[in-house]
Amino acid sequence: MTNPSEGKTPVAHHADLAVVRRLAALMKDVQLDCGCRSRLDEALARFAALEEQRTACEYLSTARQQRERINAVLFFLQDLDELVATESDRSVYLDIALLFEDIATTAKAGAFAMRQLSISSSAEPVESDVGFSES
Repeated sequence: MTNPSEGKTPVAHHADLAVVRRLAALMKDVQLDCGCRSRLDEALARFAALEEQRTACEYLSTARQQRERINAVLFFLQDLDELVATESDRSVYLDIALLFEDIATTAKAGAFAMRQLSISSSAEPVESDVGFSES
């Protein structure tokens, strides 16, 4: 399924995290001296957690943007209250139909982002991640 808001597949969004996992698996086979192994494992785990948090923040931001877009379209739908069934300019009905379709498309994009966020393996924020913004 393609993300309607960005044209990316769910796989593309998780590619960075998959690279980290593959790198971690590869590094397990490398013979390291001293405490390097544990430090490397910790660094990779922190990086993976930060990448997952970044992706989660992107999904939340996308959902919020879709909500704002729907609010903007709803403003234009207020014209519907002034329409009559005997409107002489029939194209106005098509314009309103397009607004409804835009809301549907936008709502699907927001729902997609929230579904992706719901399947995230780590829904809790990373405490050391002070620099991420949700909006």
